[in-house]
Formats: sequence, structure tokens, C-alpha cells
Amino acid sequence: MKIHEIAQAGFTRGAAAYERGRPGYPAAAIAFMAEQLGLNASATVVDIGAGTGKLARLLIRTGARIVAVEPVAAMREQFSHVLPDTPILDGTAEALPLADSYADAATAAQAFHWFANAQALAEIHRVLKPHGRLGLIWNNRDAASSGWMREVWALIERGEGNLPRYRKGNWKNAFAEYAGFRPVIEKSFEHAQRGDFAMVSDRIASLSFVANMDDANRLRLLENVHGLLERHPETRGKEIIEIPYRTDVYVYEAM
Repeated sequence: MKIHEIAQAGFTRGAAAYERGRPGYPAAAIAFMAEQLGLNASATVVDIGAGTGKLARLLIRTGARIVAVEPVAAMREQFSHVLPDTPILDGTAEALPLADSYADAATAAQAFHWFANAQALAEIHRVLKPHGRLGLIWNNRDAASSGWMREVWALIERGEGNLPRYRKGNWKNAFAEYAGFRPVIEKSFEHAQRGDFAMVSDRIASLSFVANMDDANRLRLLENVHGLLERHPETRGKEIIEIPYRTDVYVYEAM
């Protein structure tokens, strides 16, 4: 099944910026997810829409065997550079290249909203062992707590259109359409990403719709953001700035 054309094009062009600019996940969130999914040295986990391995590199520490699936070749290339010993397969959530009852758990980080549909859930259910669990995690920027963040993202979101986004909540409809999973628990964690202006630029450039802009419009947007950071009282003159996030974790169990 084809992935969204903006995701395909944007994450192809923006894979390097994604690796440089996207944050990881707080230790408390990873520990919570690992406990809820039962991750240990005897567990096999399928990381779906694995991207550049932002989640996989943290789950490896649990001792679990990680098998990644990612449809965008440029993202797989970044993943293999960071995690050369972790297998990553070409595939989509709707057509996982894995056998029935293959995994003890499945995960998706910053990704499920792109494939939130009954077909994908049925396919994930197929590769999970009975009562296997699915863990979803998102870093959701906390613009409400930061004046400069509100202004920067006001610039950015003009080009967002009607793309699938986590914060819209539409992804939850998939679980109503496919009744093979039951909700287990959800929990939120505070998180922050710290870096210089270049980090902020990479964070923005990694957005699929920004990466998919023509070069002139993308450069103009990033220059406008840089100018705002240089002028804004919360960021002006600072070498290191902070992007606040709320990290949300959801756990479901196959029935």
C-alpha cells in the first residue's frame, strides 16, 4: 500500500534533518513503555514507521530484539547508519513483511497518525502473538508554555493544510473501526529538547510538508524563523534554547 505522497516526498528530502533535528524520548517514558510492553531479552519488537531509529536506539537498551519496518528509503539509510546491527525492512504498516504471530510487541513513534486505519491495525494484529501489545508514542510540542514557540509555529502551520497530525486526534478513529485491540493505559511525560538555532531549523526542516516545499519557499520560511528567534525576548542572544514537549504514550492489547 502506498504511503501518503507528502510523507514519501518530505521524509525523503528531510531524512538528514530529521536525524539531526528531531528529539529523542524521555527516559521515564521509555521505561514506562518497556514495562507495559513486557520488553526484555526474550521479547521481539516490531518498530513500525521506524524513521531514523529515534525510538529503536532507546528500546535496544531493554535487551529486546528490535526489527524495524520503514517505507522511505532515505530514512532507512539514516537508520542503518545509526544502528548498523539492527535489521530494518522495507514495508508499510498495511503490508508488514513478517510472519503471523512474529512479535511480542509492536511500536510506532511519531508515525501512527500516518497509517491510522483498520487495515494497518489488522496487519499489526496479525504479526503480534496472542495478547501482544502495541505501544504508540509522540513528542507533542508544548507551544502553550512558550511565547516564541507559539509565534514560530504560527508561521509554520500556514503550510500544513489537512495533513494527518497527531494533535488532531483523528488517529483514534482507527481503533473504533477495527475492534481487535483494547486500550490498556495512557500516560504523559514532560520533555524538552535543547540546542542552538541550527537545531531549531533542522527540527522545522524535518517536518514533511516543510521538506516538501520548493527550495525558495523553504529557505524563506527558515530565514523568517531565524529572524524571529534573533528578535524574540525569550531567545534573543541565547546560544542554547529549549523546545518544550509533552511526550504521550498509549498502550493497546491485541484481543
